[in-house]
Amino acid sequence: MAAEQDPFPGQPHLPELHVRLRSELGRIDEQLRALLDAMDRMQGLLDAVVAISREVELPAVLHRIVTTAMDLVGAHYGALGVLNETGDHLEQFITAGLSEHERAELAGTGLPTGRGVLGHLISHPEPLRISDIPAHAASVGFPSGHPHLRTLLGVAISVRGEIYGDLYLSERRDGQPFDVHDENVVMALASAAGIAIENVRLFEQVRVGAEQFQRLLLPALPDLGPFTAAAVYRPAAEPSKLGGDWYDAVPLPDGVVAVVIGDVVGHDLHAAATMASTRNMLRALLFDGGSSPGAVLTRLDRTLQALTDNPVTTTALARIEREAPGWRLRWSTAGHVPPLLITPEGRVEILTAEPGLPLGVDPGEPRPDHSRLLFPGTTLVFFTDGLIEHPSHSLDESLDDLTELAAVHSTLPLRDFVCALADHHPSDGHDDMAILALRTPPA
Repeated sequence: MAAEQDPFPGQPHLPELHVRLRSELGRIDEQLRALLDAMDRMQGLLDAVVAISREVELPAVLHRIVTTAMDLVGAHYGALGVLNETGDHLEQFITAGLSEHERAELAGTGLPTGRGVLGHLISHPEPLRISDIPAHAASVGFPSGHPHLRTLLGVAISVRGEIYGDLYLSERRDGQPFDVHDENVVMALASAAGIAIENVRLFEQVRVGAEQFQRLLLPALPDLGPFTAAAVYRPAAEPSKLGGDWYDAVPLPDGVVAVVIGDVVGHDLHAAATMASTRNMLRALLFDGGSSPGAVLTRLDRTLQALTDNPVTTTALARIEREAPGWRLRWSTAGHVPPLLITPEGRVEILTAEPGLPLGVDPGEPRPDHSRLLFPGTTLVFFTDGLIEHPSHSLDESLDDLTELAAVHSTLPLRDFVCALADHHPSDGHDDMAILALRTPPA
């Protein structure tokens, strides 16, 4: 019988085609997996850069850089060593990944001295990958209580062309040494980290400058004896928000004391300049013989309307004068948050009363005056809305939170008291805040 003829001479047999096809599909699958892994790494890197750039405080930025790098390459430990000005040793060392026990073991060790493999990266700021730290020529071992590490990935961080510090990662969670892909993604992160560090340093410079300018516009409190007084100002979290908050206290004839708190709408140089001019006008009007707070605010509103194009301003003005058995408080508000009154027994009351319109709305509208007898040892607290504003809370909720806070700290010396309110405020901190407290002498 004749042999069966191959219908496709010179072509591979079907089993061989299957083998080749499976091989090709396997290769494509590997490429797709590698592509997806690369895309995941790139997305993770982009997310990391965004997360770092959101931080506005340098310690938070540095810690975020370390933890983000750890997440990107799956490292168990991470650290960032910040160099001193001369660049020859570390002045800060931020760590992450250590357990509480490991931190306790290293509590008395102090900063690394920059020797060993850490020092090698300082003196040779090229990316460093080590698969066996003890076997490396620069290794000098670990201090007592330090985890014994095997692998290391180190990358320098530059700011404006100068080495700022070094990022160290150790021990991949999968037990493998760091590879070239890890090195590349951490190098990319280090580049973004350098920009984030420079941004936050510039942010801090602007914030400090704005705060200094704002403080120059605020007065030093005069001697208001027999009363004690204290004030505090805190700038907004964002340096661009130069505020219009102010406070003032003025001793008047016959033992009368006037206190004022105010807030010009807006967050810019114009608002700050308006605050200064409004405060000065109000000081002049206060010395015009015995007018009630409401009458003074009416005259101030008309003066501002006639002479300036100032924006809307809220304010609260009060006069405190002697009246047996204590003192008489007379006050008027122009769209401002109500002050607090704290009794000698520590009970906190919100002095809610009919408010007038803010300055700059309708100068012809009458301004109501209010009155309250103050006993010895009473504390008055005037503040701006930056102390209590929070997007997730109503004004009433925030005022209730403030009254609870004031009650907790009411026995403190007055300076400590206003600082406690500013430190633990119920607001979101995104607006500047001013607090002025005055306390009548004890019986």
